[in-house]
Amino acid sequence: MIRVDLRSDTVTHPSPEMRRAMYEAELGDDVYGDDPTVNELQDKAAERLGKEAGLFVSSGTQGNLVSVLAQAQRGDEVLVGDQCHIMNAEAGGTMVLGSVVLYPIKTDDFGFLEPELIQAAVKPRDYHKPPTRLLTIENTHNGSSGRALTPDQMKLMADAGHEKGLNVHLDGARIFNAAVALGVEASALTEHVDTATFCLSKGLSCPIGSVVVGSKDFIEEADRWRKMLGSGMRQVGIVAAAGLVALDSMVDRMQEDHDHARHIASRMAEMKGISVDPEHIQTNIIRFGVPENTGNEIAARLFEEGVYINGGDSDLRIVTHYGVSAADYEFTISALDKVMKEIA
Repeated sequence: MIRVDLRSDTVTHPSPEMRRAMYEAELGDDVYGDDPTVNELQDKAAERLGKEAGLFVSSGTQGNLVSVLAQAQRGDEVLVGDQCHIMNAEAGGTMVLGSVVLYPIKTDDFGFLEPELIQAAVKPRDYHKPPTRLLTIENTHNGSSGRALTPDQMKLMADAGHEKGLNVHLDGARIFNAAVALGVEASALTEHVDTATFCLSKGLSCPIGSVVVGSKDFIEEADRWRKMLGSGMRQVGIVAAAGLVALDSMVDRMQEDHDHARHIASRMAEMKGISVDPEHIQTNIIRFGVPENTGNEIAARLFEEGVYINGGDSDLRIVTHYGVSAADYEFTISALDKVMKEIA
């Protein structure tokens, strides 16, 4: 029997307050733009991130997809980090559905893209090459164990893109995790980008959804793409209601997830066969190394012990989130220690 599911913060369930809000939500037809709950969520999200307007979408992947398609045309080039989610974990949607070219830039160990590398990647005007239109940034950076990029780092990257005439999009799936870890408002991390998306269904603990923010003109175009992708939603305020509760009650709570992650990482660092640096754990993601070809076996044994994580060869991940108790985390530590003693 699974006691603790730490595969991702997407496995969270809505809080009792969210369930009540969903039950009582005032509804309309979102395609017609008259669902009051959706409209309130979109306005509130835009305000929190310092942008003109917002758009409720079904997922973070869809949020990134409509954001790219609204800013880059068929045959254009989009600069991305080589470890980013858009390129590595979104089924190639931007390339398949948008016919855009993704050009990867080397990401440092903390998710940062050096401004010099960004500017060097922008193509000169040459009919042999695709025109570079857009730069995408990720914060927190999933592949770098959830590292949070600071406002100064965000400005450096965005400025590098803007100086070359690019729009800049932020994949901010966990932007509120970054804001809490850094002790800043989320708008400080989105100030210098043109567009951004964040997930409601991760650390904010909602059952479904993400929000895209940007200028009113951009949101109109993103909304057209959302409709084209088959996601013109009707009485979706029944879901958006949870997002309103989340923005009021779930952001500051994320500090608990971060504290638990650092505690777990510090205990893991003492275990034979695990490679992890607790000092690098800022938010709720722990990426850790294990001996080559043992990752899937470790994940399978943990499952038998009652702890659920995703498998892999030698790179594994634990994600802390709402709904897991301190006792559950101690149970996880004990199970992992037992399994590592068997295998390592």
